[in-house]
Amino acid sequence: MAMRTSARVTSPADQAYLLLRTVFTVAPIVFGLDKFTNLLTDWPGYLAPFVDRLVPGTAQQAMYAVGVIEILAGILVAVRPRWGGLVVAAWLAGIIVNLLILGNYYDVALRDFGLMVAALALSRLAVRQDSRA
Repeated sequence: MAMRTSARVTSPADQAYLLLRTVFTVAPIVFGLDKFTNLLTDWPGYLAPFVDRLVPGTAQQAMYAVGVIEILAGILVAVRPRWGGLVVAAWLAGIIVNLLILGNYYDVALRDFGLMVAALALSRLAVRQDSRA
């Protein structure tokens, strides 16, 4: 949903909504695309062996599926931030569980917990934006 007037973007809540919506649209799409190139990191290395055994195919093939899901989640945030924020939060919860099982990335899991809370905040702010439309 687009902001109707520039005056609406001056409130701190509207600014926070716009920032969160932008970040949770762009970041999942960028990270999702990177699952196909591994430019930022070696993504299969972040897949817990236990999880790798559960999913069919190789770890890289699992990352391709992850990439598609992340791209779709980013698009959902762009068009329906109320629901997209919840999807991204659930996705981050799954990443956190995977990282905790992996055991080597507690710092990344903690960071992703903060991102999950921010995605939930986006969803709640989107409720407010929807009611004002």
